[in-house]
Amino acid sequence: MSVRDWMDRGTGLFLAAVDGMGDDALDGPTPLPGWTRRHLVAHVHYNAEALRRLVHWAATGQERRMYESADQRAAEIESGARLHPSELRALVHGSARALAADLDALPERAWSHRVVTAQGRTVPAAEIPWMRTREVTVHAVDLDAGVGFGDLPEEVNAALAAEAAGKHAAGGAAAVLAAWLTGRSTEAPDLGPWL
Repeated sequence: MSVRDWMDRGTGLFLAAVDGMGDDALDGPTPLPGWTRRHLVAHVHYNAEALRRLVHWAATGQERRMYESADQRAAEIESGARLHPSELRALVHGSARALAADLDALPERAWSHRVVTAQGRTVPAAEIPWMRTREVTVHAVDLDAGVGFGDLPEEVNAALAAEAAGKHAAGGAAAVLAAWLTGRSTEAPDLGPWL
């Protein structure tokens, strides 16, 4: 299964979970501090739009950052969270389709073009499908609507675990993580904030 397959499958899981909830359920909480399910759906919609800007950058060479600023990102999520449920659902479906179409149309030569992530990392455009996979799969679980990590392909879980372990290790938790993951410690490390 390719990373693009992971992205498409994760997108399907996320959208099915959103569609399976009643309108009132969108007001429910998520594990993300201060975010309802509405915020999460709005975030996934605007993430697709932000990634579309990176695809445009890769295709044309015209720089388009994912977000103008952290404040702009937060404001659009808050605004999206106030939309009528049917409008919010239509937006998240539409942006998912548009991102997939943009990726399908990206010329072969453009996949190696460098773009900058919201965290400031410079990466090849070939990373965009993984960036989207991470968003839709983890947030499908965060919706708490019947999707768990066990519903994801094992390869996706392995990639998520490796990436999370790498980030935590780089953040100073390498020793405690190594001890726990190698079975030398029975106590799970306190890894702190969300990734």
